[in-house]
Amino acid sequence: MAQSKRFALVLLFFPAASLLVGKEQPPMQVIIWPATGTPVVRFTFAKFKEVSSLGHEKSYMIDTTAENVWGKKISRMIFAVYLYDKDKVRVSEGGITLHDVSPGQSVKFQTMMSASGVPVSLELAPISLPDDLQGAKPAKMISLTVNSVPQGAAVKLDGSDVGTTPKLVSVGIGKHVLEFSMEGFNSGKFPLEVGPDDVSGGSVSYELGTAVHDTVELRDGSVLTGDLESISATEVVLRTGGALQHLNRNLVKRILLVERDTPSAH
Repeated sequence: MAQSKRFALVLLFFPAASLLVGKEQPPMQVIIWPATGTPVVRFTFAKFKEVSSLGHEKSYMIDTTAENVWGKKISRMIFAVYLYDKDKVRVSEGGITLHDVSPGQSVKFQTMMSASGVPVSLELAPISLPDDLQGAKPAKMISLTVNSVPQGAAVKLDGSDVGTTPKLVSVGIGKHVLEFSMEGFNSGKFPLEVGPDDVSGGSVSYELGTAVHDTVELRDGSVLTGDLESISATEVVLRTGGALQHLNRNLVKRILLVERDTPSAH
């Protein structure tokens, strides 16, 4: 009797083990391209599997499925693949090529990539598309750094607020207008034109117009504008908005004074 009971217990464990083995892991990320308009390809990426490492460089394998959800056969498509870490810093780039994928057909393959960090997400960007899908390719965008003298100016790109300088912005091909404004300075505009051959990494620096007030730059990088009332060995007094600000002289990096008209004697 004791042996029969032990045998029955073993049989009960087999179905549970089978369920665990057969259960598929949820995908790490699903990307439908393009993100807008008629869907063409649905990519399903499994979790990153580390297969080797050499110093700070690690190699990962990603089980990938590409499904043609379009109504036509995909003759050939090439996508760039970018891996990002938890801080959205790009740590790797590679590519995926699809050949002769019929409507409704799925293709499974493994994507191998080396990364200089720990990837947690990925993005796709089309490189080569069939002629009838050229319209689905997103417009080219480049990134550039917008700065000003002095820094801290509010910036608008084509009328929309994008932040304060220095600022990294993305712009498309064509003509644009950057607008700069900062309290105590005359505002200004800067025409910007991006060509089809331009690449990311450039910069634009705009010098704000003549200050209408004195400028006090502090050692922490902040800038105050107003009318300088007095300066001594220990203190700088600045009038801003009708109120006096008393600043420790050791906190002041530099002072820029505007030219003022001397009142004529009567």
